[in-house]
Amino acid sequence: MPREDAPDPLHQASLVAPLAAARGVSPLLIANRGEIALRIARTARRLGITTIAVHSDADRASPHVGACDMAIPIGGATSAESYLRAETIIAAARQAGAAAIHPGYGFLAENAAFAASVVAADLVFVGPPAAAIAAMGDKAAARRRMAASGIAVIEGYDEADQSEAAFTAAAARIGFPIMVKAAAGGGGRGMRLVAEPAALPVALRAAAAEAAAAFGDGRLILERALIAPRHVEIQVFADAAGHIVHLGERDCSVQRRHQKIIEEAPSPALTEALRAEMGAAAIAVARAIGYVGAGTVEFLLDRDGRFYFMEMNTRLQVEHPVTERVTGLDLVEWQLRIAGGEPLALRQDEIRHAGHAVEVRLCAEEPADDFLPRTGTVLFWEPGHAARCDAALAPGLAISPFYDSMLGKLIAHGATRAEAIDRLVRALEETVLLGVPTNRNFLIRLLRHPAFAAGDTVSTAFIPTHFPDNATRAAPPDDTAWTLAAWLAAVASPQAAAWSEAWRGWSNALPLPRPWRLATLAPVAAERSGQAEIGRGRAVIRMDGVETAIEGTPAPAAGADCRARVGGVAVRYRFAWQDDALWLKLGAHDHVFVARSRTSRVRPPGEAGSDGVLRAPMNGRVVQLAAAPGDPIERGATVLTLEAMKMEVALPAPLAGRLAVLAVAPGEQVTLGQILGRIEPAG
Repeated sequence: MPREDAPDPLHQASLVAPLAAARGVSPLLIANRGEIALRIARTARRLGITTIAVHSDADRASPHVGACDMAIPIGGATSAESYLRAETIIAAARQAGAAAIHPGYGFLAENAAFAASVVAADLVFVGPPAAAIAAMGDKAAARRRMAASGIAVIEGYDEADQSEAAFTAAAARIGFPIMVKAAAGGGGRGMRLVAEPAALPVALRAAAAEAAAAFGDGRLILERALIAPRHVEIQVFADAAGHIVHLGERDCSVQRRHQKIIEEAPSPALTEALRAEMGAAAIAVARAIGYVGAGTVEFLLDRDGRFYFMEMNTRLQVEHPVTERVTGLDLVEWQLRIAGGEPLALRQDEIRHAGHAVEVRLCAEEPADDFLPRTGTVLFWEPGHAARCDAALAPGLAISPFYDSMLGKLIAHGATRAEAIDRLVRALEETVLLGVPTNRNFLIRLLRHPAFAAGDTVSTAFIPTHFPDNATRAAPPDDTAWTLAAWLAAVASPQAAAWSEAWRGWSNALPLPRPWRLATLAPVAAERSGQAEIGRGRAVIRMDGVETAIEGTPAPAAGADCRARVGGVAVRYRFAWQDDALWLKLGAHDHVFVARSRTSRVRPPGEAGSDGVLRAPMNGRVVQLAAAPGDPIERGATVLTLEAMKMEVALPAPLAGRLAVLAVAPGEQVTLGQILGRIEPAG
């Protein structure tokens, strides 16, 4: 099946006059990175618009840099040193002679001051007016505005008094469970679910600190927590003449850490009547703030079919391809045309929907380690061909800890929901990414779960209900994977490659047994060893007293499609070596093994044993120290906080005692498994 690189031509509202919008926004500077920068550039190129990329020092080799006509460096590795520097980006636009700036999503996309500065610099901002961004950027004010407009909002607290006493009194009035949320941001940052009054003070402090670090604003709001609601959002578009349409809904209920990982359209929960009611409400929200451009109004839908305004994202959404697949429209094109002064291309009654679309977010993370982010270097990348893929990956690309953990998106379309899910599963099974841990296997398991296939009980509680802990999310290697890895370690490792092919695996006598020893670090730490007898095109692997025959010859190129028979069973696999680490894709599973010789048994990074050693569970930056050397510390108390990929992780003390050693300082970058400190046991 051909890759779905472009929206389906279900009906066309495109390219009647392809240069009309281009005259208003060309050249176009894309103030973003990665897959969304590539996505915007693809449509701009089709419209004949010249594009300008910007990049941080960490992104010099990113594919989005080469995809544009020009590229301008804008600073250091972190977001604060680069993509969040509004003045630097506007200066780059002037330097390149840009006419317009597209902010993408994230970074400065919903920064009202940035939008105003772009316009003040006599540039076109491909987004809504600054006043509309400001109206929805403050969630407390937005809640009050929507309630005054007659839009249902969840009972909560959104007042200026941010004292603990005010929050405690409001929570008692609202009732538990309650949701603590950042007033000035989203994406799951500064959000805590609180089940009982005793937990509220700690949640308030943690949420405020996280919100202040993420958005520069630690203000909070409270909302009554809905039990297992659906997260349903409506895509809206408005032109400068005041015409507004909605393009239907997306169901984004499957989430982890309050962040979406599966999105689909249409929602299995909506009737035509409810769809029309929610669409009308979304248009009313947009009209109330004088909206122009692309926006998404997000609602929570309870079990009784009542929906409540949650927030409005005043930008293009990560999941916009879902809407593109069912409408056949290019939403970036619509953005550019509206920014260029054109009216909406379609009236509400002209918008058509066909089939079903599902999207998943491929992320650099370990689901069986509390979804903590991971980094690495791409050794091989090949997306599955059964779905559209939006990504900015290439062999040799370093996945850094400085940005979001999302690597890309796969989007499948079908005549029915079941067909779309089947295609997406097939695309994920075909996708190969070696060198970086991802959630690929977990996404397949989510899509294949009977409750997701049924669709009627899917809610924001889907993962906590069906995959509640690390053990349920883990997919450790089975005997076939261990056997295959042992064979590859013997015949295809960098050490084995030192022998020429003519002599590899041969001797002037019977094959001599070769010892092998492998370890895994995640999702479950384990170590196994045995012997391998190697011959040309065949081998016998001994492990735990069992002999398994293997037939096959590994391909020399990293990531090549290989086949073998393991114990008489035919398997397909991909692999690549990185020093002593073997990255192995076997069907729906990805594994990384470490070839070991005389080294001692391994302890997984981040696990602190009885020795009290505290290790980094991920690459990241130390943002806060909660204790100093010599301090007494209770088991479970926070020692320090790390930040990586827009996520903060508090590291608890593994035992009670005294903090004997603290080996890091605020602002320091640490690597996975690095020793951060040591706690001396009490007594």
